[in-house]
Amino acid sequence: MKVAIITSIVSALVLALCLRGLQFFHLIDWNPIGFYKKWELFEDSSKLFQWSFLTFILFLFGLFLYITLRYVHIIPAVLSSFLLGLIFTITLEWIVLDLPLQSASFKKLSIPFMVVVICLLRFLLETANFHQKEHTAQKGN
Repeated sequence: MKVAIITSIVSALVLALCLRGLQFFHLIDWNPIGFYKKWELFEDSSKLFQWSFLTFILFLFGLFLYITLRYVHIIPAVLSSFLLGLIFTITLEWIVLDLPLQSASFKKLSIPFMVVVICLLRFLLETANFHQKEHTAQKGN
């Protein structure tokens, strides 16, 4: 469980920093902490608190993924991280940007955001698969 927590912390911090960098360089057309205004949560809070809370949410999501997907080590992490990353990023940007269901909407999706999420999912899944195989091998000895 210690490895799962450390891996989730690292992935959450890296994703939060990458989101901030993507926003700073205008590689994404949306604000990662913009949901606070939309849902009227923590509007009066500082930006540091808002980013910290987003990082905490990302940590919980990463921990959930680590724990649930470590038992799916039969499917290669390359394939599962690619498919999960594409589905997650396309769905998230479609909802955030409120895009219509047209083929022209695909041009508005952020490829750098997709790459960052896919790479971090690969990190999570490879670590989970490795430690699950190691745990299984230790049980056999």
